[in-house]
Amino acid sequence: MTGNYYLGVDVGTGSTRVCVIDDSGEIKGLTVKDIKTWNEKADYYEQSTEDIWDAICYCTTEAVKQAGVDPGQVKGIGFDATCSLAVLAEDTDKPISVCGPDFTDNQRNVILWMDHRPVSQTERINATKHKLLQYVGGSMSIEMEVPKVLWLKENMPTDLFRRCKFYDLADVLTHIATGKETRSYCSAVCKQGFVPVGVDGSVKGWQEDFLQTIRLPELCEDNFRRMGGVHGENGTILSAGQLVGTLCEQSAAQLGLVPGVKIGSGVIDAYAGWIGTVGARVNLEGVNDEAINKDFEKNDLKQAFRRLAAVAGTSTCHLVMSREPKFVPGVWGPYRDVLLEDFWMAEGGQSATGSLLHHVLTTHTSYTKALEAAKAQNLNIFDYLNKRLEDLRKESKAPSISYIARHFFLVGDYHGNRSPIADPRMRGSVVGLSMDSSVNGLTLMYYAAMEFIALQTRHIIEALNTNGHTITSIFMSGGQCRNTILVDLIANATGHPVVVPKYIDAAVVLGAAMLGAKAASADEQSGETEGLWTVMDRMSKSGTLVIPTKDENEKKLLAVKYKIFLRMSKEQQEYRAMVDEAMGEWKK
Repeated sequence: MTGNYYLGVDVGTGSTRVCVIDDSGEIKGLTVKDIKTWNEKADYYEQSTEDIWDAICYCTTEAVKQAGVDPGQVKGIGFDATCSLAVLAEDTDKPISVCGPDFTDNQRNVILWMDHRPVSQTERINATKHKLLQYVGGSMSIEMEVPKVLWLKENMPTDLFRRCKFYDLADVLTHIATGKETRSYCSAVCKQGFVPVGVDGSVKGWQEDFLQTIRLPELCEDNFRRMGGVHGENGTILSAGQLVGTLCEQSAAQLGLVPGVKIGSGVIDAYAGWIGTVGARVNLEGVNDEAINKDFEKNDLKQAFRRLAAVAGTSTCHLVMSREPKFVPGVWGPYRDVLLEDFWMAEGGQSATGSLLHHVLTTHTSYTKALEAAKAQNLNIFDYLNKRLEDLRKESKAPSISYIARHFFLVGDYHGNRSPIADPRMRGSVVGLSMDSSVNGLTLMYYAAMEFIALQTRHIIEALNTNGHTITSIFMSGGQCRNTILVDLIANATGHPVVVPKYIDAAVVLGAAMLGAKAASADEQSGETEGLWTVMDRMSKSGTLVIPTKDENEKKLLAVKYKIFLRMSKEQQEYRAMVDEAMGEWKK
């Protein structure tokens, strides 16, 4: 094959995938490989940069082979990864263990995003009320990386902690690829407490008074060296896809590529999902296009301000761009420069969506029976349960599937609430349980979990729009897009059309590949690259549009269930407060 090609590397929670795209954004090769996670006790999740890099090397070799291109035709590579904390040694550049109490298993050097070990550290950080917290939704999430670093300091041997340098996972991958200590604005701003220079009086980006206050003065030493340094002084921090450097000889040999391939600054995986979805063209023939692209010229960046990217996987991230900062309680951000210089991003999210559905199914007594029935019909478990929902509707002569579950109510914050309540102590609750432990009971619970995902999506959008955003459409990506009942529920509950991308399972890795294309465009003298939105507009493919229901009864049902969902969420917090007040100092 002739032409230039670009590689996207996506490291998700449970797997790594690599794709090869051409100049038009067409995927020519795609390979996936599972990665290992250690979860030996509740709320502790660890991974390995060595295991992840091995998976990247395997997937790269296979994807390039599948694409049928010569390795020399690969001109750029972009990386995305979960917002997980990676730790290397300053003196050896080798992994350092994050696994207590002895910290000797150096293979386990990544604390995964969903690790909730630093509860007290997070509470102490938020108790400072430092002004930078307004840029993470008013409070720092337990999923962010500063609480995890503080936990390491308080649990590691002192000498070992002083040897550590810290990276977001996407940044450690560009480090391995190039040998450079470059960091990304996406990682530093979104997850590490970095406030871009000029924002709210920020001088160096890293906030020394904050780090001193939370008892991490070690990170301030030598101009914040262990976090990547200060841009333009002893460090380099870049926006998405800007040129980090070129592929070093060692990494090129491991990947089966040619040294010198241009490497773009990486992003958190959800942000790659934004890149891979919101530029999508939509076939609007015969459909009122007001919510999608009315009043916008072709390739007008302002289209993005009305488009919410919902990047759905184990969890779901909700991302929207704005020209000016918009502060939304319980929503992370606003973050400047993370994708485009001088533009702002807001990030809402649900801590468990794909994992919620998995949990609801696999913990039910009839799961094995349902799985066997699905296999007998040559269906996956979700298609089987969706079919069963339709069968139940017909059997009960109900006007809709939602009507079957009209008196069943579920709050699915099993792993805490990320947005907009921003309370890691939130848990699941159900009203309407019966003695039914059959497959029908499982089917009802499954539907309720999907309905919860849709109602909470509305909650997040309303929080964003109440505080200055103007979201009118949802651009969704991830495997959940294959679930037609779930996508319909999200459209119906929010009242907004949902766009499903061409590459349902590959929108995130496609976004990473677009970063590779941007890096490849770097001018040899100045290093300047093509605009990211221009790359997205050129490479994005048409998606499928899902329109909200026009059935007034369906809308009334979902509207009242939304009110009940809000009440159940609020009352759970009230119940905890009542108990805590009654118990006083008992445990203490």
